[in-house]
Amino acid sequence: MRNIKLTIEYDGKGFNGWQKQPNKLNIQGEIELAIEQITGEKIELIGSGRTDAGVHALGQVASFKTNTDISIEKLSMAINSQLKKSIVIKSAEEVNNNFHARYNCTGKRYRYIINNSRSGSAIYRGLEYHMPVKLDYGKMKEAIKYFEGEHDFKGFKATGGKNKTTVRTIHKAEISKDNERIIIELTGDGFLYNMVRIIAGTLVDVGLGKINPDEISTIIDSKDREKAGKTLPPHGLYLAEVYYE
Repeated sequence: MRNIKLTIEYDGKGFNGWQKQPNKLNIQGEIELAIEQITGEKIELIGSGRTDAGVHALGQVASFKTNTDISIEKLSMAINSQLKKSIVIKSAEEVNNNFHARYNCTGKRYRYIINNSRSGSAIYRGLEYHMPVKLDYGKMKEAIKYFEGEHDFKGFKATGGKNKTTVRTIHKAEISKDNERIIIELTGDGFLYNMVRIIAGTLVDVGLGKINPDEISTIIDSKDREKAGKTLPPHGLYLAEVYYE
């Protein structure tokens, strides 16, 4: 029995998220079906974690066990031949049988893209959040650093999701500009339900002057969802990278 690790890119538009659900188009189910078509096996694909409906991935990781003798060099190409063009297996590698895409994950990096131009984009409208009001990038840059470190992020969690604790560590919180696009990147040991989208929404409120940068610590300490910003839409969010030791 071989254990295969896949690195996956997908456009989440039109999918009901990662997780397999009956009668709903999802990423996990599509890849499982593609693997079955080329191997003749019904496999269980284990992802590093779920992404919600409309969320994209640049580097989702999943693993599955198989008896196929297809060479590892040809496997990703074979799976891609059976997939929709909005899902791409970027790489496949054979790993130790103890490897588990979810349980062995040590951290993730997420990206949120905001188009801060007046008109937005016709081509990229499903791949970024459009905010036509000019944001104060300097204040957003000042504010984002308050999210770094270990905190109880209860106030940045949407209802739903089962967590033993709401304490998480953000190792790196960065913001950058690419012309009129603002790119937020958060790297941490784990993230709560909608946490990245709520942090991004809070930073937008900072950019709009509704929240001062030095209020972020107080908002985090309050653990009050009502004091943080709104949850930004899913189509601006990307699972950029998954980390393993």
